[in-house]
Amino acid sequence: MFPWRKRGRSPFDDFFNFDFDVGEDFQQFREEMERMMEEARKGTGNKPGEGGPFVYGWSMRVGPDGKPHVEKFGNVPAKGGEGAPEITGEREPLTDVIEGDEEIKVIVELPGVDKKDIKLEAGEETLSIAVDSEKRKYGKELLLPAKVLPDTTKANYNNGVLEVTIKRAERKPDKGTRSVKID
Repeated sequence: MFPWRKRGRSPFDDFFNFDFDVGEDFQQFREEMERMMEEARKGTGNKPGEGGPFVYGWSMRVGPDGKPHVEKFGNVPAKGGEGAPEITGEREPLTDVIEGDEEIKVIVELPGVDKKDIKLEAGEETLSIAVDSEKRKYGKELLLPAKVLPDTTKANYNNGVLEVTIKRAERKPDKGTRSVKID
């Protein structure tokens, strides 16, 4: 049995006890985890081998603004409202976007994929990644943090990691420097 249910607590109460506000995304993460744990406890979830594999996860990082950013990935998209999420055959890969002064770099994890099966499309504000092979299906469309020059797109794929670099349309303005008083 689950001991936290006897005490009226969630298994995530201690894990998610922060002294700062992590926002709505993290609250959705907590609710989804609690729903999945409840399904596992009741035995109402899908049985192993039915429609799998199931891949669903979250990546959390602190952005340049100092706030946490939560990104979902996998092939089980969250569905608003009642009912279980629908399983798709396509996985959403784990991605990271790094914004530089002169370029934007996108790093995408695509394990088990041949380079020839990756299709990239770069627009002025978006980057689309698609893989459709017998073994794996991935798909994601990213809204880039700044306008870019699609003709400058360069990509490298090595050991399941795709790195895409695109030059910014305009250079990020230099904020300059300022003196800092030391107390």
